[in-house]
Amino acid sequence: MQTENLKKLLERIQNGKISIDDAMRNFKNFPTEDIGFAKLDTHRSIRNGFPEVIFCKGKTDRQIISIFKSLTKTNDLIIGTLASAETYISVKQEIPDAVFHKEARIIQIGETPKPKTEKIITVVTGGTSDIPVAEEAAITSETMGNKVVRIFDIGVAGIHRMLDNKELLDNSNVIIAVAGMEGALATVVSGLVACPVIGLPTSVGYGSSFEGLSALLSMLNS
Repeated sequence: MQTENLKKLLERIQNGKISIDDAMRNFKNFPTEDIGFAKLDTHRSIRNGFPEVIFCKGKTDRQIISIFKSLTKTNDLIIGTLASAETYISVKQEIPDAVFHKEARIIQIGETPKPKTEKIITVVTGGTSDIPVAEEAAITSETMGNKVVRIFDIGVAGIHRMLDNKELLDNSNVIIAVAGMEGALATVVSGLVACPVIGLPTSVGYGSSFEGLSALLSMLNS
């Protein structure tokens, strides 16, 4: 059915009954690929500018490999998040171009593009233990064509470390503040800069951190 609809749409373009712009709008609602256990959104990159991201956690290696192979038919760059090293080894055996960002737990197939703009996304962390989550945000942002600057371990327990990086923060267009414990980093950074700040809580912490709930609530309340 999808093939027949596509053929009709191409015929309408050929006969001049629909413009290229109108055809592109039609393509934005075009199809999925049904591979049995998953219905892949093959045209997400047309609608949103980046292909469907594979959430690896909870999927079998065989399912992940099949999804990668299907998506790479129509996309030059695909990433899978929350992937284990064991899953990467399985993917690498069948897709030799696969690259593993170990700290971020991201499998990448395809080259990271050059930044589309000189505008900067700055990823900051409260502590070193927050880096894995920060790296996931940073790598994802880079694969989507953004210029990323990383500033790690500038939490409020030693706020002079943040102030030492004030110029870098001021030059940012967006800041992603990654923190666990009480999650105060996003609040303090927001008070220092004019750009949008995205609070990203982590499950790092002890005492009443409640596996990240305290940081989440602090960021929401701020």
